[in-house]
Amino acid sequence: MKLLTDFLPILLFFIAYKLFDIYVATAVAIAATFLHVAVTWLKTRKVASMQLVTLAILVVFGGLTLYLHNEQFIQWKPTVINWIFGVVFLGSQFFGEKTVVERLMSAQIDLPIHIWRRLNLGWVAFFLIMGGANLYTMYNYDRDTWVNFKLFGMLGMTVIFLVIQSLFLSRYINEPKKSDAGD
Repeated sequence: MKLLTDFLPILLFFIAYKLFDIYVATAVAIAATFLHVAVTWLKTRKVASMQLVTLAILVVFGGLTLYLHNEQFIQWKPTVINWIFGVVFLGSQFFGEKTVVERLMSAQIDLPIHIWRRLNLGWVAFFLIMGGANLYTMYNYDRDTWVNFKLFGMLGMTVIFLVIQSLFLSRYINEPKKSDAGD
């Protein structure tokens, strides 16, 4: 359910773009993301740092898009967000006791430290590639193609990365041992 609610502002951006234009879509994305953060706060009394960073960058870049009537600001937003996350994840390799990935996932899975570090570097690479792919699409294709890439291309890249990550992690998941009593 969380994945769906996190995805909703992007979907609403896409729909608003198809029905209206990039500027209406930008305003819708800002409003939807703000509403998403507000609902999260009301339900849990906390908001993840990544959500707040995403909202702040969207407000700045979306606001510049609307104020200056220049679509390049909103087009740069996915790159800026992905690269910021990439830098933060990379920094966690060197600062702090745990990498970001370990902090996010260690309650669900137990891995050796070198595997956490490898997994974290995988996320760094993913974020950097996503940001680069956004820029490549933005500068080499028309706006309609970029909007389609923002929804379908980035979602597809994320799904592929998560499948690869799951396959990587599957080697480290132990099957529960059956008890000999009563068998």
